[in-house]
Parts: sequence; C-alpha cells; structure tokens
Amino acid sequence: MASYDVIVIGAGPGGYVCAIRCAQLGLKTAVVEGRETLGGTCLNVGCIPSKALLHASHMLHEAEHNFGAMGLKGKSPSVDWKEMLGFKQGVIDTNTKGVEFLFKKNKIDWLKGWGSIPEAGKVKVGDEVHEARHIIIASGSDAASIPGAEVSIDEKIVVTSTGALELPKIPRKMIVVGAGVIGLELGSVYKRLGSEVTVIEFMDGVTPGADAEVARAFQKILKKQGLDIITGAAVSKVETLKTKAKVSYKKRKDDSEHQLDADVVLVATGRLPYTEGLGLDTLGVKMSKRGQVEVDAHYRTNVPGVYAIGDVIDGPMLAHKAEDEGGAVAEMIAGQKPHIDYNLIPGVIYTTPEVASVGATEEQLKEAGRAYKAGKFNFMGNGRAKAMMQSDGFVKILADKETDRILGAHIIGPVAGEMIHEICVAMEFGASAEDLARTCHAHPTCSEAVREAAMACGDGPIHA
Repeated sequence: MASYDVIVIGAGPGGYVCAIRCAQLGLKTAVVEGRETLGGTCLNVGCIPSKALLHASHMLHEAEHNFGAMGLKGKSPSVDWKEMLGFKQGVIDTNTKGVEFLFKKNKIDWLKGWGSIPEAGKVKVGDEVHEARHIIIASGSDAASIPGAEVSIDEKIVVTSTGALELPKIPRKMIVVGAGVIGLELGSVYKRLGSEVTVIEFMDGVTPGADAEVARAFQKILKKQGLDIITGAAVSKVETLKTKAKVSYKKRKDDSEHQLDADVVLVATGRLPYTEGLGLDTLGVKMSKRGQVEVDAHYRTNVPGVYAIGDVIDGPMLAHKAEDEGGAVAEMIAGQKPHIDYNLIPGVIYTTPEVASVGATEEQLKEAGRAYKAGKFNFMGNGRAKAMMQSDGFVKILADKETDRILGAHIIGPVAGEMIHEICVAMEFGASAEDLARTCHAHPTCSEAVREAAMACGDGPIHA
C-alpha cells in the first residue's frame, strides 16, 4: 500500500494541473487515470482535437474562398480525410505525451486504472488500495443525451463529440442537435469540409445564455456561411436506420411536426458530471439534484479529506475553469489562500469568426437593474481585420454608468479568443473603460478594436 499526501482522480486539465501544482508545493502526489494517455477528455477527444480540425478546415476555406482574392493562384486543395485525422492524432499525441513528461519531471506517480474511494483517506485502483491525506475528485464530464427524446447513441451514425471527431468518412448530410459551443464548432468543421449541415436548437437562438446582440449577429454569420439553423424546435426522436438516421422534431411556436434525415446526427446538448464507479453514494458524499458534487468555498466535500473540482462541481464546464480550481485547491491544501473570481472566467467559441466573452451580458445587467453604458466598435473599421479578410463582427464593452468600471465584454470577430484576455486583466484590476481607452495599442492590430470600443464608452471611437 502506497501512501501519498494527495491523490487526484482524473488526469484532465483540472486533475493534471492540480497534481503538478501539488508537486511544486512539495506534496507527494499521485494521479489515477484509466485512459491509456493523460489529458482527459480535453486533450484526447475534446478541446484539442476539435481545434485541430477547426484549424485544418479553416485553412481549406481560406484556400477555396480567399486565396484568389489575395493573388494566390492555383488549384484548390483536395481533402484527404485519413491524413487530416492523422494530423489531428499527431496533435493529440504531442499534447498527451507533454503531460506525461510533466508528470515525470515533477515526480508524480501515475496510478493506471479506474479509481474508487472505498473510505475516507483511501483510493482503490484495480486490486491495490492507496492511502492519501487528501483525495481530489477531478473526473470530468460526459456527453449528455437529448432531454425527453428517444435517442440511441452508437458513435457511428448517432454520435457525440467523441464520435464526431473520428468519423470514417465526411458525411454528405449532418444534423447537429444543439446550437451551443460544441455543436457550432463541429458543425462549422463539417460544413467547410463539404457536408450539408443542419443545426436544430430548442431555444429561439444560438448560444443560449450569450449576450443577445452577439448571438443574433453570430447566427446571421453562420447562416451566411451555409449552415441551416432551425431554432425553437424540440427534438423528440432520433431513429437509426441501416445507413442513416431520421430526426423528428416539433416547432414550439405552432406545434408543427417535422422530420429530417442525415448520414450522421451529432448530439451536442451539453455535458453531465461523470462520477460513475467512484463509490460516492457509499462514501456519503453529498450530491446536488443535477448530479454534481457539492463543495464549500475551499472545494471540500462533506467527507473530510475529500475535495472536488472542475466539471463535477457547479459552474461552467470549461477546461480553464477546472485548471484554475486545480491550482487553487492545491494551494489551499498547502496552506496558501488563493482566490478565483468566477465573474472573470472567459468563454470562447472557436469558429470563424471567434466569439469570446467575459463578465456580464446586457441582459444580466438589465435584469439586475444596473445602470450601464455600452461601447461598441465594428471590425469593419479595423485595418488589420480588413487585411485579413475577417471584418465581420464587433467588440462591445459594458461599463458602469457612473464609475466607468468595466462590467463585461463581448467580442465576435478575428482572434476574439486571444483579445478577450486583455479585458479579463483589466477587469481583474478594477479598470475603467477609460483606462483601457488610454492604453496605447500597437497598430495595426485587431486589438485596436478593443481600445476603440472602450473609447465608445466615453467621447466616441476614432475610426467610426
């Protein structure tokens, strides 16, 4: 029986970051992971492989639609799907082996297998039981099915994001159920690769919960790119036939019933906490009605010495949120006093254009009765964006009407996922829109649009 200061269950972004931080702080650490590779869903069948396909398919789109306008002449490239999947796998391998190297560098033991917690202070992996003063649950999440619908997911014809990342061939027709981040990203990939893509969403617009103005603009751009988007529709059944699937749905506004068929149906209706096999019921860990592990402000469960972070607890199911929690709980165990401001966790959709946000939406500020002002700047007025042929979209900054303190920001446009962090840092330090407006930005850059939006909260932007 091996004994550790900390055993982390799960080697995804939350788990492996937590383990590395624990080791850096002098704690003897082990990680339980049953996959053949480290990195969890994110590095193996989620964030990283999807971004590889997004990048590859965007390069194809540029070659097909924009190269000629830039004076780059020649035959458009053809798609070798097998090689593209090989490229994706190479990206996965590089990243997962990188995490394995970091484990060795930091002297973290990898306990290979699936873990359970038979009692406080003990973790069972296979036939072996290990002791730990602190046990951290970082087991992540799994794809959810369609609420209230008849669906059988086989990961061949009816797939989750996992199956969608390794289809044997590019489908002629694809139906995506759910217009959230995963559905729109993967729908964009296959649309660029030549599939006819239809997105069905229960709510009345894409990206539910996003700033409404951004969501409306985003939906228009996606439709312009060729995605067929059906909103306000409840899917009741996904029937798998021999070589295709049939989707039945009802329009909420008039109860009319419809059917569509496709070669592949991607179910992208969210994710659920994954705690199967951990033995939490027997252990007496308190769970919420949504199946999440309940924790206090220090990520402690009601069972002494057992903690939980990431997708298994409340909050946005984002890799970077899990990473921050992993670092925070490690530092708390080591006696430090870290802090995470959950209002400043950015969200990004990696389509083209990208969509990024942080802080409050206009709808949230109105609901809270908060007096605010909005500064907006379109990328059409940004020289760099026009040179990149990506001038769709805008930056919007929301600031307190009296104090000018930044309350939120929403970007739809080129490299939005990179630019949002400037605003995150500004908000972390309590900056005003004027602070951002008076900060010199290099020219020509897309980030100048952020400065102009900040200026729009005051006397107005220069280039609009």
